[in-house]
Amino acid sequence: MMRTSVFSRVAIAFAGLFGALGTAGAALAAHGGGDRQMLTIAAAIAFVHAPALLALGLAAPGRLRAVALPGAAWIVGVLLFSGDLGSRAFLDGRLFVNAAPTGGSILILGWASLLVLAFLPTRDPAA
Repeated sequence: MMRTSVFSRVAIAFAGLFGALGTAGAALAAHGGGDRQMLTIAAAIAFVHAPALLALGLAAPGRLRAVALPGAAWIVGVLLFSGDLGSRAFLDGRLFVNAAPTGGSILILGWASLLVLAFLPTRDPAA
């Protein structure tokens, strides 16, 4: 039986959180809660990253080097980007100045790190 890493559990947990928040945000946008455009974008970002985190969390150990790097970037990026848009929609304020652009930049770096990791040699899980 293969043990689940801490990163795998965290990635799967955030996949569930982002899936739930994406669904809630889309429902609120569809039914008139808050700023619809902000909620739609926040929900879309959460939805896109939920299955990506789930895939990273379920990936076999050794499949990629440092899977925690893109995963951590996606978690932080979604929390900042979607969190800032949600804050604007409901609280009429930001998390902090440039939270959404910072989160978006972190998301892009996370995806770029996945691209680089795909071309690095895999590590030997037996080592």
